[in-house]
Amino acid sequence: MKITINDIEISGLENITILEAANQQGIEIPTLCHSPNLAPIGVCRVCVVEVQGRPKLVGACHTPIEEGMVIYTQSPKVLKARRVNVELLMTAHTGDCVTDPNAQNCELHKLASDLEVGAPRFHLTMPRHFPIEEENPYVRRDLSKCILCRKCISACSEIAGKGILCIGYRGFESKVVYGQDEALDTDICQDCGICIEYCPTGALSRPRLIQKTESLV
Repeated sequence: MKITINDIEISGLENITILEAANQQGIEIPTLCHSPNLAPIGVCRVCVVEVQGRPKLVGACHTPIEEGMVIYTQSPKVLKARRVNVELLMTAHTGDCVTDPNAQNCELHKLASDLEVGAPRFHLTMPRHFPIEEENPYVRRDLSKCILCRKCISACSEIAGKGILCIGYRGFESKVVYGQDEALDTDICQDCGICIEYCPTGALSRPRLIQKTESLV
């Protein structure tokens, strides 16, 4: 199968996505909701690319390659869409990231810097804010920083094999919940830390006591 990415003709590809084809050639396409260890879901729309002949941009993480595809990963149309998508995600990503010790691990802020996205132009009439959850001794949740990428849900289900997280509520009130929006059950959610590893924004982290203990080891 032959395709062209950014005017580079590539052959010998089969049964992979645009993102995988680009990665094989060292062509970087940014992602937030995607991980090679998880099934693609395509919710963040950061990995959009332009495919010649198609009226709309497509998500590279879940769109399979087709014979003769001509793909552009850095066209003006693509970059504009990515910047707007990141700006929208930043608008709903509340919390004081300036003093947050986990801010350096926030992939959203790094991506905003790479794309030269400044302060969001959009303002929420009702800030999306949730109280910090620290009842579970293994996982600290600050859902005000959550961008609903669903990676924690996928990791909990596909890797940890527990499947205890899901999206609750609708629209602007949507959030990642356990059970009937309860505190994480310590009998079920214990010290695997899988969801923390996959969170791109610092919405999930180790409780401070555990962080301090680990730093002393």
